[in-house]
Amino acid sequence: MKKSESLSEVHQSVDTGKRKGWRRILSFIGPAYLVSVGYMDPGNWATDIAGGSKYGYQLIWVLLMSNLIALLLQSLSARLGIVRGLDLAQASRNAYPKWVNIPLFGLAQTAIIACDLAEIIGMAIGLNLLFGLPLIWGISITIFDTVLLLFLMNKGMRKMEAFIVSMVFIVGLSFLVEMFIVEPSLKEIVKGLEPSVLSGDALYIAIGIIGATVMPHNLYLHSSLVQTRNFKRDFEGIKEALKFNFIDTAVALNLAFFVNAAILILAAAAFYKNGLHEVAEIQDAHKLLGHIFGNVAPALFAIALIAAGQSSTVTGTLAGQIVMEGHLNLRIQPWLRRLITRLLAIIPAFFTILYFGNDALSGLLILSQVVLSLQLGFAVIPLIHFTSDKKEMKGFAIKTWVKILAWTSALIIVALNIQLVIEEISGWGKEINNWYIYALIVPVAVIIALLLVYIFIYPFIKKNREDSHNIPHGIALDIPDTQIKPYQKIGITVDFSKNDRNTIQQALKQGGKMASYHLIHIVETAAARYHGTSAMDHETQLDAENLEKYCANLEKLGYKAFPYIGYGSPAKAIAEITNKQELELLVMGAHGHKGLKDLIFGTTVDAVRHKIGVPVLVIR
Repeated sequence: MKKSESLSEVHQSVDTGKRKGWRRILSFIGPAYLVSVGYMDPGNWATDIAGGSKYGYQLIWVLLMSNLIALLLQSLSARLGIVRGLDLAQASRNAYPKWVNIPLFGLAQTAIIACDLAEIIGMAIGLNLLFGLPLIWGISITIFDTVLLLFLMNKGMRKMEAFIVSMVFIVGLSFLVEMFIVEPSLKEIVKGLEPSVLSGDALYIAIGIIGATVMPHNLYLHSSLVQTRNFKRDFEGIKEALKFNFIDTAVALNLAFFVNAAILILAAAAFYKNGLHEVAEIQDAHKLLGHIFGNVAPALFAIALIAAGQSSTVTGTLAGQIVMEGHLNLRIQPWLRRLITRLLAIIPAFFTILYFGNDALSGLLILSQVVLSLQLGFAVIPLIHFTSDKKEMKGFAIKTWVKILAWTSALIIVALNIQLVIEEISGWGKEINNWYIYALIVPVAVIIALLLVYIFIYPFIKKNREDSHNIPHGIALDIPDTQIKPYQKIGITVDFSKNDRNTIQQALKQGGKMASYHLIHIVETAAARYHGTSAMDHETQLDAENLEKYCANLEKLGYKAFPYIGYGSPAKAIAEITNKQELELLVMGAHGHKGLKDLIFGTTVDAVRHKIGVPVLVIR
């Protein structure tokens, strides 16, 4: 049976019911910290450094405004997951037509790849700055983050959260020490919190700060992560969960704000005050810190960059799983899904360095932020629709004043990001001066804009309709009273291990002495893979003898049994025998492998059931 929960491996894995007092509050703390790392990733660093070096403390208020918008939207995301038990992608699949969810998935996945691209580049730069490791090698080794994530997921949600919080702590501590080294002006910091009129480059950088701060994948992620908490799902239980998760969100995002503000203040105090107004690249910032403050500040800077990149890649890959399962209801092996997400981000970075050199990475970082900005509206607008729905939110729909703030925030985000995209496309057109920039990119941008309008209007038009696709798994069907026909031909897979006895006994219970039993064993030796039925190596002969013994044993007990030997790939060979012999039921033994063993040994059952059209009974 398919698991339908968001992040099913860790769904409701953290029990909150047995804890009291402050321990109960702590049991809800965690999801927002995983989300907060996206607000202090290497993509943010570039915009913060550019803003601080060029305009000093002037843009701190933009960071504060971005943080307040993020706090509002993340609290809505948590509300959706807690109240409805759906992540944002699942809610979109239930609310919008199927054809809409395909481009929604494509846009969300592209944004996650773009975000992951920024994390990979940032981490590779950090490794280069700290250890002198070439960027091409730094990018290559980030593929092992997939193994780290698989390990953390198998250890449980709390272990993963502990890892992420430790990374956030390293980033925060590094910048706290750097604040003492650079000694910023407190008076000018306070003055920077006062809103000012922005134009030209200042407006452009401000848009970049907002675009890099309010990330769409965090909304998908948060709505899923809050579901890892197991609490009583009555009115009081949901109300308490909402309260504790808001505290979690407020604390985590304010910490992220202080880290972002610290980066901007560092750039202002170190570069702006020293007349270095054009510092936009992370490597330049690291180098200049060394010239101005000695060796400690740049080392801390590089350590923080590695920690930020590492933690952000873990959460970005999780978001990739959520959007694939949510929008498409497509579930593949966790390790494979995470590997695909990572490879799709590594490949562009890898080839950019190979063909254009290390200097082109900064341009790739900017491009990733533009791609990221395109998807914001497609996450924010549905989120506001879903949390405003009084029928679905069951008394927990957002209040009118929150709705006004949310729609205003959405308008600001979408308008500013549209402006950013228009300016970027215009810039490409002027620099490259090729007709295909306008012939290809502009039509795509227009189609995406029309889809955004549709996403906004559709819930208003279809608000009152009753439709079965709004229910996650459809409607329960009537079961007709039919004559139950016993299974006549039952297949049993055997591997001559201690599990065979239980597997065969359970199979015999399904058909009794009226059915025929077809014992299947697959030989996987090199000879069997290459020579198939003509293979007569020692293992093949021994397996054939053992299979005959099983059949003889069953015949003594009064059962009809037939032996079948297959060769090569177990899943393919078992499916071929099942289909050829027209079996009605297949009984298979599962070995209960976990983690890496499941990766190596435990995938046959899952592969077989996709290749045959008869029921599969799995025996542990």
